[in-house]
Amino acid sequence: MEIKYLIIDQKGNINYYRKGDFHSHFGVIKEKDIKTGIVKSHSNNNFTIIKANFLDNLTKIKRGPAVSHPKDIGTIITTTAISQKSKVVDAGSGCANLASHLASIGCNVTTYEINQEFYKIASENIKNLKLKVKIKNKDIYEGIEEKNLDLITLDLTEPWKVLEHAHKSLKQGSFLVCYLPTITQVQELIKQINNKFYLWKVSETLEREWYVENLKVRPKNQMLGHTAFLVFLRKI
Repeated sequence: MEIKYLIIDQKGNINYYRKGDFHSHFGVIKEKDIKTGIVKSHSNNNFTIIKANFLDNLTKIKRGPAVSHPKDIGTIITTTAISQKSKVVDAGSGCANLASHLASIGCNVTTYEINQEFYKIASENIKNLKLKVKIKNKDIYEGIEEKNLDLITLDLTEPWKVLEHAHKSLKQGSFLVCYLPTITQVQELIKQINNKFYLWKVSETLEREWYVENLKVRPKNQMLGHTAFLVFLRKI
């Protein structure tokens, strides 16, 4: 069921609201009283209520394997300059997190997932998010059926096995982006690109939040460091 609102209590705890009366340690808010703005519970405690969006619903999808992090997805979108109507193939769907982000900005997305369990999770999530994503229960190592692509993203253990297929399916100058957790995978991939692709860049994105309350302003004790290396290749 779709998340309609975020209900945030006085301690900053975020509650994802779908329907019915809202109950918490800080009181009850009747369903008829739930609307955006500052709303008081029956015990006179303030709650901040915000209208939910796509990202809020994506946050609560059913998980299976590890997912691509938003900081990495943002880097992929901005570096490759894909936009509305870009034609994209994604492989290693997982729970369809990356494919969903790409579809949400208007891309024409096809995603491949060989694992039957993950395929079912991804299919369910795509349906619940009401996205137009074509999902295939196929092994992309065996080939890519789509042609004239603007972008291919691979979250796979051995992405070098897709290089030949990717070269045939991408437009000239378009990107192949590989999401790799270890530097040894990066090395193996780069060793095998030959003259089919130009190594645009290898990067990782680090994210550090700050704590801000009146005069208390400092970095939070923990930061989101390495999640994966992003390897950006462009078809020659």
